[in-house]
Amino acid sequence: QPQLVESGGGLVRPGGSLRLSCTASGFTASGFTFEVYTLAWFRQAPGKEREAVSCIRGEDIVTNYADSVEDRLTLSRDNAKRTVYLKMNSLKTDVTAVYYCAARFLVCLKHVHAMNFWGGGTLVNVSS
Repeated sequence: QPQLVESGGGLVRPGGSLRLSCTASGFTASGFTFEVYTLAWFRQAPGKEREAVSCIRGEDIVTNYADSVEDRLTLSRDNAKRTVYLKMNSLKTDVTAVYYCAARFLVCLKHVHAMNFWGGGTLVNVSS
């Protein structure tokens, strides 16, 4: 099956920046076309449910779901590299969470059960 692997998380001071990456593999080998799958970032903070942050289609059209994502979080993808990115700027402690990458056929949706493939997550910890 296809696999998604996140990277770029870690400990960062308030006001700092991070760029998360999610690299896909095995789509073509498994009989799937990577370019027609949407790629989304979810996050799960301590004591909270997993929530959708942002999603991008193969044509680079972005849908944002979480509050306050517009100014500080930027989603992009590079189909040639089989990678989706989440640039995070001016970080505050309220974005501390495990961030997950997910893929779904054709259409962006915010429901966790609608995803076809999941990565294992990467921790973002904003703390002084």
